[in-house]
Amino acid sequence: MPQNMNIAIFASGAGSNARKIIEHFSSHPQIKIALVVCNKPGAGVLDIAAEHGIPTLLIEKEQFFRGDTYLPQLKDKGIGFIVLAGFLWKIPAALIAAFPHHIINIHPALLPKYGGKGMYGSYVHEAVIAAGEKESGITIHYVDEQYDHGGTIFQATCPVEPGDTPASLAQRIHSLEHAHYPAVIEQTILSQLVKNH
Repeated sequence: MPQNMNIAIFASGAGSNARKIIEHFSSHPQIKIALVVCNKPGAGVLDIAAEHGIPTLLIEKEQFFRGDTYLPQLKDKGIGFIVLAGFLWKIPAALIAAFPHHIINIHPALLPKYGGKGMYGSYVHEAVIAAGEKESGITIHYVDEQYDHGGTIFQATCPVEPGDTPASLAQRIHSLEHAHYPAVIEQTILSQLVKNH
């Protein structure tokens, strides 16, 4: 009997990546999006979760960083894997310890370049353009205790065009994210399920 995996998506914003992931797994036989975790009341991702009938958990900073990191709530939902989709808080060590090699993130640049604290969203694209890079892309990686540092799982590239603005580059990066992130999540989880079986 194949095992199943319940995923929690952590997101802070509008949730365009979260939507693609939710749609990708909506009828998956083994992988289920069981929870959407958000740190911003009123974020668009909460509406997307409601639309798809997925339970949500609104988290508060103090409890996340100094309390129990919401581990009881994650255990309660049987969460086995965490996917960060535009989640802007650093993941506490206690959560990483509870889910070793079971938390992944997507970064809108080719790590190890243009990563680290404060490097998210348009800040990344501004830095890439300012440096005169000829290409950018996405990095999907495991999460460890440093920002944008854990082992790389997958990268995809796109050109930086002459005359690109952070907004035009962001559109190209978003297309890559939407094209690859759900599939890479699926491959990563399925290979772990095979290993654990």
